[in-house]
Amino acid sequence: VMVWLRRCTHYLFIVVVAVNSTLLTINAGDYIFYTDWAWTSFTVFSISQTLMLAVGATYYLTFTGVPGTATYYGLIMTVYTWVAKGAWFALGYPYDFIVTPIWLPSAMLLDLAYWATKKNKHSLILFGGVLVGMSLPLFNMVNLITVADPLETAFKYPRPTLPPYMTPIEPQVGKFYNSPVTLGAGAGAVLSVTFTALGCKLNTWTYRWMAA
Repeated sequence: VMVWLRRCTHYLFIVVVAVNSTLLTINAGDYIFYTDWAWTSFTVFSISQTLMLAVGATYYLTFTGVPGTATYYGLIMTVYTWVAKGAWFALGYPYDFIVTPIWLPSAMLLDLAYWATKKNKHSLILFGGVLVGMSLPLFNMVNLITVADPLETAFKYPRPTLPPYMTPIEPQVGKFYNSPVTLGAGAGAVLSVTFTALGCKLNTWTYRWMAA
């Protein structure tokens, strides 16, 4: 009975965590909609994406103990997001304007850290966390650069959920403008270690709850 309960709970938890992670980051690829604040939102969204990927993927990875499951988790989030972004396409936005955050390479690095250190949880937290935090902003900026004519397209297709009176008139070229990747990667490298540790702790709590 306990084996059956653990398996059912395991699948239930991974679906809940993956779906919620995706829901919380579903608009995190839409930096370009916030035209004048694009780089600021990029920095903030990079941290939020790092949080959801690191916690969920680490939880799933340490739960199964099988390297490769973090990548599988990243794939689940990616597919869910592709489906959700279909809504933007249905509203008339062009395909080359719909940005889907790139999680897979960072998830692969998490798996690699776990596998290379012979499933050492502490190494996973330290090395895996830093790798995810530093890589995610880099991959997503490469992703963002591929958008065709971002400024022109952003004004042509304004975000439907943003009222006209809230649209910034003048570009805000403050703090985050100069190096969003550096800021995102710097903050991510530090915070991701905590996020990854949280994923491991979530796994511990799950086991305790099931064993009760």
